[in-house]
Amino acid sequence: MTPHVTFSVTNPATGQHLEEVADLTAEQALTQVERAQQTFAQWRDTPPRQRAEVLHRAYALMIEDLPRLRDLIVAENGKSQADAESEVRYAAEFFRWYAEEAVRLSGEYTTAPAGGVRNIVTHHPVGVALLITPWNFPAAMATRKIGPALAAGCTVVLKPARETPLTALAIAEVLVQAGLPEGAVQVATTTATREVVTALLADDRIKKLSFTGSTPVGRTLLAQCAERVVNASMELGGNAPFIITADADIEAAVQGAMVAKFRNGGQACTAANRFYVHADVGEEFIAAFGAQISRLTVGDPAQGTQIGPLIHGEAASGVRQLIQSALDDGATVAHQATLPESAATEAFVAPTLLRDVPAGAAILREEIFGPVAPVVVWSDLEQMLQQANAAEVGLSSYVYSGTLQEAIRIAERLETGMVGINRGVVSDPSAPFGGVKQAGIGREGGHWGIEEFTEPQYLSVDWP
Repeated sequence: MTPHVTFSVTNPATGQHLEEVADLTAEQALTQVERAQQTFAQWRDTPPRQRAEVLHRAYALMIEDLPRLRDLIVAENGKSQADAESEVRYAAEFFRWYAEEAVRLSGEYTTAPAGGVRNIVTHHPVGVALLITPWNFPAAMATRKIGPALAAGCTVVLKPARETPLTALAIAEVLVQAGLPEGAVQVATTTATREVVTALLADDRIKKLSFTGSTPVGRTLLAQCAERVVNASMELGGNAPFIITADADIEAAVQGAMVAKFRNGGQACTAANRFYVHADVGEEFIAAFGAQISRLTVGDPAQGTQIGPLIHGEAASGVRQLIQSALDDGATVAHQATLPESAATEAFVAPTLLRDVPAGAAILREEIFGPVAPVVVWSDLEQMLQQANAAEVGLSSYVYSGTLQEAIRIAERLETGMVGINRGVVSDPSAPFGGVKQAGIGREGGHWGIEEFTEPQYLSVDWP
């Protein structure tokens, strides 16, 4: 299939053109669905051990090709070299983890309580899966879906974000090099996202949707899935509270906050969005956290800076507006890093620490998706928990406390799917990634992730 139109991928730090990529129409994307469908029976019937070996080879090839993949992510996404390298390693781990899970899909054999019947439960791959991934983690969001889908025996059509298609294409090439049949993973690069996705979800050959993105878009896609009752998994928005108690280790909390807030420049659904710091340690935390923020280097990540641009100028403008709204609500800038004197694009935002943020400030209700840390000082635990749980989404949260039992008590009352306790990272290929409320449906990672791409079948066997 030779597309007639392409679109340009640009570097958000420099504005420079990187590469032209096929801009598929809905009709061309449906041709990819046909190829995935034609390959499905072959891949489904491939023994689990052979599927596992393909994924093991893909893991090894990604690690071997790490410098190139890292630089590709830096160029099209704008994150720092350290963050990009961490992402490649994390992304590759999903291939290794699901290589191991591919041979461990289990069933059940039981006796019916009334007797006379044996119940057998097996799991079958759902079929062709549509995977829609965002730009903020172009490698990890792809492998976190592709890995379990392939391990289960599904074939996939991957629709990456238009801002970062090069990484998705590179991962597809890695899989073919690892021995995956060429039709098993199709990459639908397009700028006509609405038209293409609508056409794919209306096609009877698509049996599964796995989407990572914003909550408003997730609602729209769920409505489209309802038309055919398509099996859907959703990983949507976040608004993570980062809670620090009076007896917390402040040095450890600052280090955790730097990771939770500034990884990928704050452009992560798990990013700490609101900092609730106990009044007894508020000044100490603000001073120590602010000093770290002030020292962050900002600029073109290809030059080794710690904070690169946001994905584009529009995103940066939105974050700057949130900062201004916080200032209008009564907050003040406590600390701020320095922007490069001659930034090549408008996509850079200075890492900023806001203090004196009122509990009702607008910035606390929205997902910032940028390098801005608003601090709210608390003294009443119940009031603070009420504020922390006020968000409509509940993806991740963080608790720093000097007493593990207290940290767990607080964590158990937080309305989020994941809680980091005395650590600033919650993501792990072996654990169930996902949220509650309007943060999504289903889980990715661990054995839960592969189950999202299977359907149980129950055999009722007469047993006189």
